[in-house]
Amino acid sequence: MPFKLYPETARGKADHGWLNARHTFSFSSWHDPEKIHFGVLRVLNDDRIAAGMGFGMHPHDNMEIITIPLSGSVRHRDSMGNEGTIGSGEIQVMSAGSGVTHSEFNASRTDELSLFQIWIFPDTKNVAPRYDQWDYSSKEKNNIWTTLVSPQSVGEGSWIHQDVYLKTGRFDTAETVHIHTRGKGYGLFLMVIEGEINILDQSLGARDAMGIWDEDSIPIQCTKASRLLLIDLPMNT
Repeated sequence: MPFKLYPETARGKADHGWLNARHTFSFSSWHDPEKIHFGVLRVLNDDRIAAGMGFGMHPHDNMEIITIPLSGSVRHRDSMGNEGTIGSGEIQVMSAGSGVTHSEFNASRTDELSLFQIWIFPDTKNVAPRYDQWDYSSKEKNNIWTTLVSPQSVGEGSWIHQDVYLKTGRFDTAETVHIHTRGKGYGLFLMVIEGEINILDQSLGARDAMGIWDEDSIPIQCTKASRLLLIDLPMNT
């Protein structure tokens, strides 16, 4: 069975005082030639940002950028004129396209912000930049997946310029859930946000991840109550 493990302990680390980051894939000054991307998934950063701190205005192009606050709130501003705050239970999606600048700050002056930032290669370059945010908290139910991102033609959650489905789910102890690839040329990237699972005879704990490809149905046994992130994606960039 083709799979690749991404242990929490093997992630890249960056501690800038105000920013404590963990990188699943090569990013900034941390480079691992074996961890450049998984299919069209280029970046999965696990960031903790001190109160009142953040990233000033900076540019991006030709990347689909997804931000998922885990605790706390993000204050966003961009060159398209968008401003707002995104909290836990919401998702932010930005298609950088032909070029955009933006800033992201911890909206709190007292509490730390924890978030995932995910970058996905687009299927079309130099599109018009766009921004979206969506509150998915009312859609979440125990022991089922909630789709946060899908391709434009599908219309579930927010959409991006890529044939990708991004889902989260909260599953009870002893729950078994099956995940499915879409066949040859597609893969699944699974991260344990919280909890502990067993998959393909591997035990994964908090922030451990696995990439799987060219498989059909794979059972996940939750050995503890778990929150999971699942990205269903094309393997060819």
